[in-house]
Amino acid sequence: MKKEKHNPFKDQYRVWYPYHSSDDPCPPLAKKYVVPPNQYLGFQPPNLPQFSKQEALIKGTLWPIFFSPYPPKKRRDKDGS
Repeated sequence: MKKEKHNPFKDQYRVWYPYHSSDDPCPPLAKKYVVPPNQYLGFQPPNLPQFSKQEALIKGTLWPIFFSPYPPKKRRDKDGS
C-alpha cells in the first residue's frame, strides 16, 4: 500500500502535542493551529489557475492555491453549553 504524500496546500491544519513527563499530574493539551498556504510558496509562479470573479470575492483570493478557509465555529446550545 502506497502512503499518500503530505500536501501543505491541502493539509493546513496541524496539531502539536507537548512533552508529557511521567511526573506531570495533568494530561497534556494538544495545540491546534493553521499554517497558511503562502508559507510554502516562495514566489508566485506564472499561469496559476484562477477562481471566477464572483467566486474570488466570496473566497477572498483570486488563486485557489492561496485559499485557506476558517474552521467552522462551534455552535452553543441555548443553555450556554
